[in-house]
Amino acid sequence: MFQQTPAPTDAAPALGGNANAQAMQQMGFGDLIHHFDPLGWIVFIVLVVMSFSSWYFIVANAIRNSMVRSRADGVINGFWSNNSTQDAIRELEAQPKGEPFSKIALDAASAVAHHQQASAGGGRLAESLSRSEFIDRALRQAVARESLRLEGGMTLLATVGSSAPFIGLLGTVWGIYHALIRIAASGNASMEAVAGPVGEALIMTAFGLFVAIPAVLAYNFFTRSNRLTYARFDEFAHDLHDFFATGARVEGVAPTQK
Repeated sequence: MFQQTPAPTDAAPALGGNANAQAMQQMGFGDLIHHFDPLGWIVFIVLVVMSFSSWYFIVANAIRNSMVRSRADGVINGFWSNNSTQDAIRELEAQPKGEPFSKIALDAASAVAHHQQASAGGGRLAESLSRSEFIDRALRQAVARESLRLEGGMTLLATVGSSAPFIGLLGTVWGIYHALIRIAASGNASMEAVAGPVGEALIMTAFGLFVAIPAVLAYNFFTRSNRLTYARFDEFAHDLHDFFATGARVEGVAPTQK
């Protein structure tokens, strides 16, 4: 007597769409950790260690470079504006241990004093090396030492920036491999069964990029910053050599620009 209303023909596809959407929403890093095997844990721990190490050197180098550049003008101008060399040396000795410009000037002053003592005592040092050569060698060693200190952590940043994406990709490939094995064992190749495990594995690639990108950007920034500081090292060392070798700073030297 009553005609039944036919069921909508798109009911099944709607249910399938909802199931697929739920499967995509269930993808997450927490589910990925639960599926880790020993290799997956190794990859994850390596990326975590790389991330913490790179951020440590990023912060440390940023603080150190900022302090060096902020003190550079004061140290250099204070040395040249001081009328007494002994007073200038005492001011340099009062600088922090991590201040490189003062250490370069102190090495030059120490070389001068050592050469004078050797010359007064008639030692072989004064015969084998002139005053200018001895100061030049001391300055070269000081500049090389202080430049090397600014390189701290740069090798690690370069390594993290170049290798972290590939380590994350290794975790993704290994995760997809195990996901496919589980799917084949279950015999269920639907979107709901495939999307979750494969999507979780792809998170490892994103994690690798998350670790690598800050390291690459920081490496490029510090390389540029260090290059400018090295140029100031060389300029200051040349002026110190002329001053301690001849007793006067060479006239006509352009002021250092920031």
